[in-house]
Amino acid sequence: MSLFFMLAAAAASPVAKPVPSAGEIVAASPAADWQTIAPQDLLVMDLASDAAGRPRRVVIQLMPPPFSQGWVGNIRKLAGAHWWDGLSVYRVQDNWVSQWGDGEGEDKSKAKPLPAGLAKVPQEQYVSPARVMSSQSQPSRDAYAPSTGYFEGWPIAYSTKSSWPVHCYGSIGVARDNPPDSGTGAELYAVIGHAPRQLDRNLAVVGRVIEGMQHLSSLPRGPAPMGVYANVEERTPIVALHPATEVPDLPRYEYLSTTSGSFDRYAEASANHREPFYVQPAGGIDICNLKVPVRRKK
Repeated sequence: MSLFFMLAAAAASPVAKPVPSAGEIVAASPAADWQTIAPQDLLVMDLASDAAGRPRRVVIQLMPPPFSQGWVGNIRKLAGAHWWDGLSVYRVQDNWVSQWGDGEGEDKSKAKPLPAGLAKVPQEQYVSPARVMSSQSQPSRDAYAPSTGYFEGWPIAYSTKSSWPVHCYGSIGVARDNPPDSGTGAELYAVIGHAPRQLDRNLAVVGRVIEGMQHLSSLPRGPAPMGVYANVEERTPIVALHPATEVPDLPRYEYLSTTSGSFDRYAEASANHREPFYVQPAGGIDICNLKVPVRRKK
């Protein structure tokens, strides 16, 4: 073939448009596809500064109705009473959780009194008896539930009769003793490892970290069994844990609506990576790997 025909053939060949990545889809999403997170649904936890004197702030979003509301109500009371101020992160177990609250709570002579009026929440509230329709269904098969999807920006699992929140990286749960104890919400943990989905419907999921997760996941692991620090000096002090409405100059936050076209495209791109780095698209994605984007409001 002559050079002329080779050049002509090349010119006639259509140039494939690069497929946007999941991150590019999120970055290009219109403002109308984002939902503001109400400040009254946020908590702010300030840990003691790190060794270099840098502040460590963790922002937590509370679970919306109809899920876990007995515990969420207790947590609102505890935060409003500033109950966690002066307590600590006393347990950090590798690939599992960072846990905070009253590290002396098992010793009744040393335990910090709880505020009055906390509800005793039955373990039946680990699930919602109503089948909550997800706004964006997950086509991938799930190992722990018949179906998974999203409800108002939250990952959920559901069956034909009920629905429940799931344990993902960054999820906040309520620590407890053996059943029938279900915890009050005074002792909380954040998942810092692979999603422990076997805990779904066995402990209450009450929220998620939306900013500052690195301050919980990077803490030194506790040497004692279950990651509990052996010495009080090893614990990370909690300076304050308050409702966001009490924190001045806190940024506003928003999440990519799970009912939006942008989220649908983001989900498809996340399940089928076509960037040059990838050899084979996965063809599916786990509910905890499809993280709902959250950002500071522009």
